[in-house]
Formats: sequence, C-alpha cells, structure tokens
Amino acid sequence: MNDLVTLTEEIVKSLVVDVDGVSVKEFPSEEENVMLIQVMVNEDDIGRVIGKDGKIANAIRTLVQASSALSDNKYVKIDIDKF
Repeated sequence: MNDLVTLTEEIVKSLVVDVDGVSVKEFPSEEENVMLIQVMVNEDDIGRVIGKDGKIANAIRTLVQASSALSDNKYVKIDIDKF
C-alpha cells in the first residue's frame, strides 16, 4: 500500500469512533502526476473527519500533500464520503 494512503488512513482512524468502518483506497487518476485517495467513513463519523467548515478535512489534505512533497511530489486529491 502506498505510504500516502497509509498516512491518510492513520490520520482518519485517529479521529473516528468506528475504526473498523474506515476504508481508504487509491484510485487511478486520468491526470498525470495526480493521486486520488478516497476515504469512506461511517455516517456517524463524517462530522469528525470533515470538521466545522471543512477545517479538519483541509488539515488532513495539507498533511498528506506535505508528505507527498517530501517523497514523490504528486498532487494529492482526497475525497471524503460516508456510507
């Protein structure tokens, strides 16, 4: 599994109540040098991951993007959804 996917998963799991309900997957992107990561969490945990005005979600994106800049320097898009 990709390091950025693992990092994203660890961050999200530290925020939620239902740890087993977290799914983080990488999807191929049509754009070159872009990585797409999809985060799925339990409906009850979506607010914890997105945060007020999306601040937590943006913080997660910032951390993962900074980590990407240190390694393969790809642009990372993170999509957060509930199931």
